[in-house]
Amino acid sequence: MGIAIQVSDLTKIYQRYSHRKQFRTLKSALLRGSLLQELKPDERFPALEGVTFNVREGSTFAVIGRNGSGKSTLLKVIAGISKPNSGTVKVNGRISALIELGAGFHPEITGRENVFINGIMLGLTKKEIEERYDEIVAFAELEDFIEAPVKTYSSGMYMRLGFAVAIHVNPDVLLIDEVLAVGDEAFVHKCLDKISEFRRRGKTILLVTHSLGLVEKIADEALWIDRSRVQMRGDPKKVVDAYLAQVAKHEEQALTAAEAQAVLEFEAPRSDEGGDNNGEIEPTSAFARERGRWGSREVEIQEVSFLDAAGSARHVFATGEPVVIRLKVSSTGTIEDFVFGVAIFNADGICCYGTNTHLEEFTPVRLSGAGEVRFVIPELQLIEGTYFLDVAAHQRDGYPFDYHRALHQFRVQSKVKDVGVYRPHHRWEFTGNVRLDPPRTP
Repeated sequence: MGIAIQVSDLTKIYQRYSHRKQFRTLKSALLRGSLLQELKPDERFPALEGVTFNVREGSTFAVIGRNGSGKSTLLKVIAGISKPNSGTVKVNGRISALIELGAGFHPEITGRENVFINGIMLGLTKKEIEERYDEIVAFAELEDFIEAPVKTYSSGMYMRLGFAVAIHVNPDVLLIDEVLAVGDEAFVHKCLDKISEFRRRGKTILLVTHSLGLVEKIADEALWIDRSRVQMRGDPKKVVDAYLAQVAKHEEQALTAAEAQAVLEFEAPRSDEGGDNNGEIEPTSAFARERGRWGSREVEIQEVSFLDAAGSARHVFATGEPVVIRLKVSSTGTIEDFVFGVAIFNADGICCYGTNTHLEEFTPVRLSGAGEVRFVIPELQLIEGTYFLDVAAHQRDGYPFDYHRALHQFRVQSKVKDVGVYRPHHRWEFTGNVRLDPPRTP
């Protein structure tokens, strides 16, 4: 099997211009003699640095990474839309790029005329376009609008026509940039079916996408780019897992900083030090989600941590992982009437679950000095999303010692994009003539 795409030591540099000193008018810049000075770049920054890889003929190759990592720039260089500063790109066979769909369309002329112009730009002859014209229009679902000027099209119609033309060029190498953003769900499925047809026909596909599930499903090999450089290349499952670990690390850092800032911001004084509430609970609903902290602090929650199975503090967990919510507490004296509670809310302020030791019929005996309270969740059955935690220490009649509202947050990750809040243990069963293939196991 030969090489369809060969990328060697590819570097692409862009220049960033300052807007701080931008002249107000061309006339003023000319009068001051500062036009050339104003237009000088403040700095150069690399979109790609030393990128090297090969794509085998007939394979599907996926490129993943954060926004701004250089993925789309890479596709534009391979497609010939942009030129590299250094390095080489070699593509064997006819290439078609689903990058800037409809970039060559003229808004004042009809869809029919744009199909012919765009097709010729992509390397087809007029006869080849005529042979494929009806199929292109039908695929784009624009039979009733093809004679109208393109400027009257919606953005979805515009993109569908661009995709239809590009996909019917019958290329040897197909470049795709976020195909899932092309249109509605039905059209997206049609696009994916067409891509699957290309794969069955042994075409080479280079795909840039944020859909990691799609990468694991269809890619033969994956490349992870971050900050303009290749971080990893190889088996899609391993590359995706490494990328998700890096994403989790960045989220962990951001959530840790946000929580520290929130706790610091709402570090309320004790009631005996002049607190405004004098130990009285705020006259608001427990479901009002404004962040805050209040209470007499006779019992104080000094630290809140989310622990994983190894006992390490984290803020990012996977659905189904064990989690321990640890409260480090202390009292100013001996307390005999006390309750500890926790509540989990999603980002919309909906209570996912809440409980306390009184509701679960624990009887307080004595709290004196420092100690720990642990709320153990053997399996975190929440769907993907950001969640906020309320924790509280209070008397059985509700008198607040220390209440933290929405000061602590954690993130749940899942490769399953289900909806709702809670993800119960479940399985699917099929009988008779109902037949489905099970998901591919890692």
